[in-house]
Amino acid sequence: MDLTGGTPFWPLRDGLISVYPAADRDETCDVVVVGGGITGALMALALTQAGRSVVVLERREVGWGSTSASTAMLQYEIDTTLLELSDRYGRPTAEQAYRSCGRGIDLVHAATRAVGGRCGFRRSPSIYLAPRPSDTAMLIAECEARQRAGFDLRWLDAEQMQQTWGFESSGGMVSSLAGSVDPFRLTHRALSYVRARSGRVYDRTTVVSYDATAKGVCVRTDRGFAVRAKWIVFATGYETSEFVPDHVVTLKSSYAFVSEPVTLDRWRRGFLVWEHADPYLYARTTDDGRVLVGGEDDGFRDPKRRDAALHRKAGVLRRKFGKLCPELALEPAFEWSGTFGETEDGLAYLGAHADYPRAQFALGFGGNGITYSAIAAEIITAALTGRRHPDARLFAFDRTPAPTRPLSVEKEKNVVG
Repeated sequence: MDLTGGTPFWPLRDGLISVYPAADRDETCDVVVVGGGITGALMALALTQAGRSVVVLERREVGWGSTSASTAMLQYEIDTTLLELSDRYGRPTAEQAYRSCGRGIDLVHAATRAVGGRCGFRRSPSIYLAPRPSDTAMLIAECEARQRAGFDLRWLDAEQMQQTWGFESSGGMVSSLAGSVDPFRLTHRALSYVRARSGRVYDRTTVVSYDATAKGVCVRTDRGFAVRAKWIVFATGYETSEFVPDHVVTLKSSYAFVSEPVTLDRWRRGFLVWEHADPYLYARTTDDGRVLVGGEDDGFRDPKRRDAALHRKAGVLRRKFGKLCPELALEPAFEWSGTFGETEDGLAYLGAHADYPRAQFALGFGGNGITYSAIAAEIITAALTGRRHPDARLFAFDRTPAPTRPLSVEKEKNVVG
């Protein structure tokens, strides 16, 4: 699958961090991880820290799939609002999912510390904007629901938002729990950690099949070599949709650009910002003083159509951000497109699948991809070391809605302030 087009920023800025061989021998290990992007890297890191031997197989070069095009915004917010998720699964489950994503930011931070570098990680406020007056009532209700769940955030009206953040809107909620990272660098640093502890990483090596027995799996590659392991973990992202039969993800095309460095005096802590819209505009700052802007999603994933639309879409993004924040004049430095996927409920699919014996899946679809990747690493590592993670059921393939009275019509004390 052609996952990206244009000039993704992270590999160009970071350069050639590490090189990896193609598979040139049979291997034996505890766990074979299929996928050498940020998800596979965090998975391999967690398993290695748990004392398991790991082999990683990547069909491209490491980090050059969706990871290279990720905007790497780390949020507890799910693409589905807390109110909507509560209507679907009940308030306790919805709040647990949101808290799990909040903890995922801490897990990413812990990973950067474990591999010995910041990897562009920093914590920044996040701003969820109401672009129109008609959006404010719903977002105020959402803000109240999140406050009741224990999240630290507050509502700013249009004037407060403009004075404090410089964003033109009808108001919005500001949260202290958010962050960002350089996904390409973290991927390579994590895999360097794995290799330093006897793990093996092969790229340009495609898995063509795997056979499972009661005791393990035999994974065969296009290079004629095999890996025998106790378990296999699929961290193949959007390409998993080619063989998982459940149709768990809808694939789209998305677009982004990153600016030349700008003066960020007002935003010294950085920011993550996005609008309540469909498709929505989103942006974040980088650790080298740039602004990365994305959005303008299309409901198709044809690579030729996607890449042909790139320059026009980047222009639209630039104009929209200019209206949102007039005092930041952005000059695009690099622009790119990529395949993006979302699930019906906004949650990831993590763990076992009934049709795939001795396999685990780490599928962090949606706008929380890297946060979900960190959660996946923790949940699956627990499963493969004989433990049951308390959040595993949230992201299971067979999760089902629970009967509940919708939270959105409950009458509770207004706690916005």
